[in-house]
Amino acid sequence: MQKLLINGKKELFGKISISGSKNATLPILAASILSNKIKLKNIPLVKDIFTMIELLKSIGLKITILKKKNILNIRNIDQNIKTVAPYKLVKTMRAGVLVLGPLLARYKTAKISLPGGCAIGTRPVDLHLFALKKLGAKIRIKNGYIIAEAKSGLKGTKITFPNISVGATENAILAAFKAKGKTILNNCAIEPEIQNLILFLNNLGGNIKIIGRKIIIPNCKNIKKDVTHKVIFDRIELGTYMIAAALIGKKVKFKNVDTRIVKNDIQLLKKMGIKMISKKSSIEIFKSKNIKKINIETRPYPGFATDLQAQLMVLMTQAKGISKIKENIFENRFMHVPELKRMGANIKISNKTAIIKGPTKLTGAEVMATDLRASVSLVLAALIADNRTIINRIYHLDRGYEYLEKKLKNCKARIKRI
Repeated sequence: MQKLLINGKKELFGKISISGSKNATLPILAASILSNKIKLKNIPLVKDIFTMIELLKSIGLKITILKKKNILNIRNIDQNIKTVAPYKLVKTMRAGVLVLGPLLARYKTAKISLPGGCAIGTRPVDLHLFALKKLGAKIRIKNGYIIAEAKSGLKGTKITFPNISVGATENAILAAFKAKGKTILNNCAIEPEIQNLILFLNNLGGNIKIIGRKIIIPNCKNIKKDVTHKVIFDRIELGTYMIAAALIGKKVKFKNVDTRIVKNDIQLLKKMGIKMISKKSSIEIFKSKNIKKINIETRPYPGFATDLQAQLMVLMTQAKGISKIKENIFENRFMHVPELKRMGANIKISNKTAIIKGPTKLTGAEVMATDLRASVSLVLAALIADNRTIINRIYHLDRGYEYLEKKLKNCKARIKRI
C-alpha cells in the first residue's frame, strides 16, 4: 500500500496551477447521458473521475481521454444502453447516484445501487428520491438497489427541499431537464459547481435560471447533439493550497482561478492575518507570521465549505489563542482530529464544535488518512511539523487531488510517495 513521506519545515515558494473541479465534473459527466456528443475540457485526472467514466462506459457510453490535455470526448449513440449502475462502481464514490436522474429523463427507467457507507456521515439519498417522486417517478428499494420508472415520462412540478443538499439538487435538475412542463426547485444548493452544471445544460439547449435559492427549469425540447464545455476550477483544491501557503509559504502564486467565487475564503484568510494579493484570475500569498484566531461554522455556499474545514483546522493550530469550528453539514467530519493530536495539536471536540488552542508545535508522526479532506489536512500538518511524517491510506487523496506531490514539490516541499 502506498504512503506519503513528508519532511516538514521547508518554506514553499513558486506557482501552482489549479486543476478542474472534481465536484463540478462528476454531475456534468452524469448529464452527458442526456446528449449524443460532448467534449469536456479542464477535467481533473483523479480517481473519482475515472470511476464515473467506468460507470458511464458500463451503461454504454463511448469515452476517450486525452490525458495530456485534460480532455474527455463522450458519445452516446443509444445502442446497447444498460440503465443499471452496479454496486461495485457506486460503493467507492457516492456521486454515482447522480446517473439516476438523467437515466430516468432519457430512458424512463433506472436501477442504481444504493451508495455504500460513507466515512464522514450517512449522506442518505432520501432527498434525491423525494425530488424524483415529486417529478412522477415510481421508486422502490430492492436488494440494495433503487429501482425507478417513469413509463410516461417525468412531469414538471414544484419541489421544496426540506434541507439544502448539493447531490439532491443536481439529481433533480438532471431529471427535470426533459420533464414535461416547467419545474421549480426551492431551497436549493447553489454551489459554483451546480452553477457550472447549469451552464453546461444551458449550452445543451436548456434555459435554466437561478434566483436566490430557487432554480427554474423549463422543459428542454431541442437538446443539442454536439457540445463543448470547460469545467470550472477546483475551489477546494485552491483553498487547500492557499492554507498550505498561509502555513509555510514564502511566496506562492495561484493561477487558473476566478477570485469572485472564493471571495469569502480570501476575506477569511485576510481576517486571520494572511498577507496576500488577489486579482481577477490569480492570488499571491506571502509569508505570514502572526496568524490570528477565528470562530467559524460550515455552511452551504456561499458559506464556509465543509470540504475546507479540516484544512483550516491545521491553520488554527498555528493561530494565537483559541479558535473554534462548528461542523453543520456532516456528523462525522472530525476524524482527522485524533491524527492531528498525535502530531501535537491541542484540539477538543464538544457539541459538533472543534476547539483549537494555538499556536502549537507539531511533530512528525505516522498517521492514517480517513477520508479525502482529512487526508490532505495531514499533508498540511506534515509540511509545518518537525521531522518526518508518514501518511498511510493515501488512496483517499487520489480521489480528489491531481498531481498533489508534483505541485508541492514544484514549490520546494520535501514530499515523496513510496
